Amino acid sequence: MIEFESVSKRFPDGTVAVDDISFVAPKGQITVLVGPSGCGKTTSLAMVNRLVDVTSGRILVDGQDNSESDRVELRRGIGYVIQHSGLFPHRTVLDNVTTVPRLLGWDKAATRKRAYELLELVGLSAEQAKRYPAQLSGGQQQRVGVARALASDPPVMLMDEPFSAVDPVVRASLQDEFLRLQEHVGKTILFVTHDIDEAIKLGDRVAVFAQGGHLAQIDSPGDLLAAPANEFVASFVGRDRGYRRLSFLPCDDVAVQPAPTVRLGDRAAGDWRLAVDEDNRPLGWVAPDDGAVTQERLHPVGSTFTAAGSLRSALDAVLVSPAGLAIRLDTDGSVDGVVDHASLAAHRQAAGEAPGTSQETR
Repeated sequence: MIEFESVSKRFPDGTVAVDDISFVAPKGQITVLVGPSGCGKTTSLAMVNRLVDVTSGRILVDGQDNSESDRVELRRGIGYVIQHSGLFPHRTVLDNVTTVPRLLGWDKAATRKRAYELLELVGLSAEQAKRYPAQLSGGQQQRVGVARALASDPPVMLMDEPFSAVDPVVRASLQDEFLRLQEHVGKTILFVTHDIDEAIKLGDRVAVFAQGGHLAQIDSPGDLLAAPANEFVASFVGRDRGYRRLSFLPCDDVAVQPAPTVRLGDRAAGDWRLAVDEDNRPLGWVAPDDGAVTQERLHPVGSTFTAAGSLRSALDAVLVSPAGLAIRLDTDGSVDGVVDHASLAAHRQAAGEAPGTSQETR
């Protein structure tokens, strides 16, 4: 756990980077610091491992005042991942990952074994372990940076915009991989980003910083979207926060209707029909027509959703469906039913959830 107790940072020129902030980053969770440039989020992160010293207040790491810890020992016990990975260019991937364990005096064989395990965990091969950073893509370098931060198995990790230097497709993949990894390792993570979408996706808790180093609000993603503390937070999270909040509302109790299914070779008269195979898996939508259903007549299925998904996934499926119907699939991929936009809206209204009462899902 990381605790900020009335922490401020003032530089000699009078600049106030962080102004009297207090919050807790719970053990085993991801706490994301988000806000505009120059609001103090990176300074806050840097004060945890004493790259920057606090002016007043104190920071506790697992109950220990970090100002009372030796700087070097403190940093060796905290994983640190930065925007451009910060790898040593003259050392192989394997040597980069083993840096901290070697400084800690770990056995060489145990260190190499740990490094290979971590590289596999972050999605890199043993062959890539022999390469140098310049021989890897940006996304692969970030994976190495995460593996290096985990190498000594620190209880706490600090991550400063680790995915912002890669393209959107790779970034989304790294975010998904990061969440999968966190389920496995369960670290206490303080994560800095300027991207509210990334904060909402990754954070168990999201701390919104305002100019002047003020903490405007800290909350769960769902409650942040449902009840912004003030106009600044509301404008920062965006006008579409109601739509984003659907990501945190489950759809397991959404009532679906029987799907209007047909098979290839049948005649599809009347409204849109969903062509399915012999296992009741969707093949495509068929537009209203009296003709026989053929492969050539099929329109793409679009997105689908499951009972384990969110209301946003169901709404996305409605919006991209040529028939205006979202297809719900069972765990085996067969069609369970369909739902339209009006039914989803009625379900959301009937739920009538107040802030803090939702069962949040990622």
